[in-house]
Amino acid sequence: MASRLEINFIRLLSLCEGLASEKRGETEWRLEKYVGALEEMLVALRKCHSKPTAEVLTEYSRKVDFLKGLLEAEKLSSKTEKALANQFLAPGRTPTIANERMPATKTVHMQTKARCNEEMRDELLGTGVSGKGTSNKDLRNRRGLPLDERQSAAELEAVLQHHHNLQEKLADDMLNLAKNLKNNSLAAQNIIKQDNQTLSQSMRQADLNFEKLKTESERLEQHTKKSVNWLLWLMLILVSFTFISMILFIRIFPRLR
Repeated sequence: MASRLEINFIRLLSLCEGLASEKRGETEWRLEKYVGALEEMLVALRKCHSKPTAEVLTEYSRKVDFLKGLLEAEKLSSKTEKALANQFLAPGRTPTIANERMPATKTVHMQTKARCNEEMRDELLGTGVSGKGTSNKDLRNRRGLPLDERQSAAELEAVLQHHHNLQEKLADDMLNLAKNLKNNSLAAQNIIKQDNQTLSQSMRQADLNFEKLKTESERLEQHTKKSVNWLLWLMLILVSFTFISMILFIRIFPRLR
């Protein structure tokens, strides 16, 4: 179950995505203020006891960073810089709410790229966008542009698309690398855990063998002491018997003269 803080965060994030998809004027202030509130709520979510999983928090952070980057790109003065900045933005990978077929940030990214490319193309070709009141003369002038200018615009679009594809590939490679590192770390952790268990069992077995060896050594020492005592008494008895026998022999058989 999502906490109340997470539910409020999702609602505000969905509202920001809706505002970002609309064409805003220079006096529009709500999106920037709401994105600042999203950052504060994201920090609170990370510190919350019932916080979401690490993957969900990463996706939330990705969407908030996308909205921040979108606002920073809109503040750039040059249309070319805006287009390049939008190319390097990374939208979210999952929908924010359940009824979204495509992530809203990805839709906003596509709309923003198309709008920036159109503005940059108009700036490059020397024509101004005057809204819905574009005259037929402007359209005829645009169609009558020299071939090299149209080729330059096409080449620029190709370069921008190439950079976007490189960015997507780099993001996918980094994600795969992170997954591989996580799997390798888990495998290494399991191996270390098994090695620790084996080492603990070996130490317990060594302690048990040491105790057995100590017991057998004590028994052998006692047995050795008993054997030495019996041998000593046997030697004393033998020497005593030999001495007494010699005395008796001398007494019984006197020396011949």
